[in-house]
Amino acid sequence: MTSINTNATSASEDPSSPVDTEAQSEAVGSSEAAAGTVIGLEVLVVGTFGGGGIHSYIDKQVEWLDDSLSIATHDMGMPPVETGSLRFLQGLVIGVYAMLRFPFQSTPDIVHVHTSHRYSFYRSSMYVLFARYVWDVPVVLHIHGSSFDDFVTTESTVVAALQRHVFAVSTEIVVLSDYWEEILATRGIETKIRIIPNAVDPEIYPVKENETVPHIVFVSNLIERKGVRELAAALEQLSERQPDSFEASIAGDGPLSGRIERLAAEHDEVQYLGYISEERKRSLLGDGSIFVLPTYAEGLPIAMLEGMAGENAIISTNVGGIPDVIDDEQGIIVEPGDVDQLTSGLEELITAPERRHRMAANNRQAIEESYSWQEASEELIDLYKSHVSTGRRTQ
Repeated sequence: MTSINTNATSASEDPSSPVDTEAQSEAVGSSEAAAGTVIGLEVLVVGTFGGGGIHSYIDKQVEWLDDSLSIATHDMGMPPVETGSLRFLQGLVIGVYAMLRFPFQSTPDIVHVHTSHRYSFYRSSMYVLFARYVWDVPVVLHIHGSSFDDFVTTESTVVAALQRHVFAVSTEIVVLSDYWEEILATRGIETKIRIIPNAVDPEIYPVKENETVPHIVFVSNLIERKGVRELAAALEQLSERQPDSFEASIAGDGPLSGRIERLAAEHDEVQYLGYISEERKRSLLGDGSIFVLPTYAEGLPIAMLEGMAGENAIISTNVGGIPDVIDDEQGIIVEPGDVDQLTSGLEELITAPERRHRMAANNRQAIEESYSWQEASEELIDLYKSHVSTGRRTQ
């Protein structure tokens, strides 16, 4: 089955991929042994390609399932990331063109649609409806998105009606954690919901070396939603309270990069790395002690799971699926926007090495046991098999 999106290649096909192919082969083999190879099953994955969490997830989904079944992808086109009528028109044209291309391929056994809130949901709903009403195949609707909880409680009767219909015709709905299951259950679709958390490859993160000084790490987009201003303010306070007792590395780019550049220029403890490669990111997380993400809204952040895989204690916020993953033995949860709580949490961990190390080890163990791609791939194969029986599609 030929992939519609020619840019979405598996890591085994990309010679520049940093993934450990030997470890990947062993993991995939374990996945097949546990879930069973699905012979002749064709899955079409629909999503957006061009950066972001959904793109990252689909790349790994293809990489881990490619040896177990026939998997292809279709790019819905990136949504407009800037405001203005010109950007909206550009996004609309790209989206319509992608939709017009969609029917001209062989009918798969299952369509797996990745979606988020607002514009992403409006576009992806067209694919769900086409797959169910025209192709008459099972559809898995996989919900991501930091603000889907607000979106699903919309006051718009039109949007609410669209949501109800899309949920009703979807064969199964995948959410990222218990929190998101509770949110979607308010729509009366409890029996369709399956929890499959985001995942990472723990094998590709280096073994933790002995630290010389507590190292705080932030890796994400430098935007308001990620709590970048609050992080900068907290690090300024921490530098005054605990001078020369920690180091902090901030990686990423975005509209708030200037704020972080000024922070790094004024405080010797802080370094700003800008945008970094995947390989450099893994090395940075392996060098870290504490991964901090003071975000205002998340689904279940892959960046946080990567921090856990790199064996870091976690400081994050009480939003989305984060509290479903992080407990008192793994990190500290603070309220979004509360700089004093964030500062105190950071100070608490940099001054308590035994607790910090225990949290870090617990996080690495949690990734290996519950949030690895080996685990996620087995869940996905089980999901697909549950809707295909002896070569016949089940509704």
